[in-house]
Amino acid sequence: MTTYRELLQQVKSEIDEVDATEGRALLESDRPPLFVDVRERDEWVEGFIPGAVHVPRGNLESRIETTVPDREREIVLYCAGGSRSAFAAKTLQDLGYEKISSLAGGFTDWKRNGFPIDLPRALDEDKRRRYSRHLLIPEVGEAGQLKLLDSRILLIGAGGLGSPASLYLAAAGVGKLGIVDDDRVDDSNLQRQIVHSTQELGELKAESAKRTIEALNPDVEVVPYFERLSSENIDRILADGWDLIVDGTDNFPTRYLVNDAAVFHGIPLVYGSIYRFEGQVSVFKPHEGPCYRCLFPEPPPAEMAPSCAEGGVLGVLPGIIGSLQANEALKLALGIGESLVGRLLLVDALTTEFDEVSIRRNPNCPVCGENPTITEYIDYVEFCQGRPTHA
Repeated sequence: MTTYRELLQQVKSEIDEVDATEGRALLESDRPPLFVDVRERDEWVEGFIPGAVHVPRGNLESRIETTVPDREREIVLYCAGGSRSAFAAKTLQDLGYEKISSLAGGFTDWKRNGFPIDLPRALDEDKRRRYSRHLLIPEVGEAGQLKLLDSRILLIGAGGLGSPASLYLAAAGVGKLGIVDDDRVDDSNLQRQIVHSTQELGELKAESAKRTIEALNPDVEVVPYFERLSSENIDRILADGWDLIVDGTDNFPTRYLVNDAAVFHGIPLVYGSIYRFEGQVSVFKPHEGPCYRCLFPEPPPAEMAPSCAEGGVLGVLPGIIGSLQANEALKLALGIGESLVGRLLLVDALTTEFDEVSIRRNPNCPVCGENPTITEYIDYVEFCQGRPTHA
């Protein structure tokens, strides 16, 4: 019968090991390996080797291929004393990873030598429970959730699109949400604008949304702007330091204004629009893809661009499109996945069909092109009868 000690010695004879001094030299080299910490979370929060990623030993087999998809990547595994990391190294060898070593003496020897360590930001237990389903996703995890809590997203409108987008972004733990809307809750809004209720009739939408969002998730700071977006105030609002914009308007003047501001300020814009049974979603990321004007260089005549108030909209459609906008915003905030930059997603709720159109950056675009001709804001008030509304 083989003892644990004998099994450990056998495993160590089949893998490569580096001591703490060799490990530090590797860390400071021109092409350092990836250090993978296989300790438990309560050990990780006490400190880790700079640049290391955390994959507990118990989750190694199920998570390593997502964390390190390149099997030729050089990896140094470590635990507290070097035993768990030795077994982990043998496991990764069996999975086909080619350049694996274990840190002999583990994190204990590393600290004993006085080598540098980092202390992680960590979620408290309340947040770990609230966002537990995010923490289970390798692409999000604790680091990603902390990113979301640090994120600052500006919503233009608390109407049909802004309602589902704001609720899902708040539930996901986006730390700061700005809401620009000077409209008041009307009973005709309640068929689709789910962030409001009958009790808020007559109340400012930004205030109603703020109360609902904060009741849903007290981690979220809501910054309401009780004003109509215009060329006179948009720079002031954007100066508050937003990471990205979610556009929930349903009129062309505001869409062009928001697009131009996003290009001028270099802020990604998540676009959505709805009409009757049809919706569109895209992401306009300055200097990486097209902008809204690349797709629609000029506003159409007013009679060709009815709003939801004039043409109607199926109540559930804003929920679909607004949720897709929230999904794009979360991917951008986390830096994961493939966004809709350069792609226009078309949704037909009547036939339940999704189509996609590729869109390219127009080198002659008057705003984001090589020689822009629009360098200041234009108010297309003649294309909107009355005040801008928000889906």
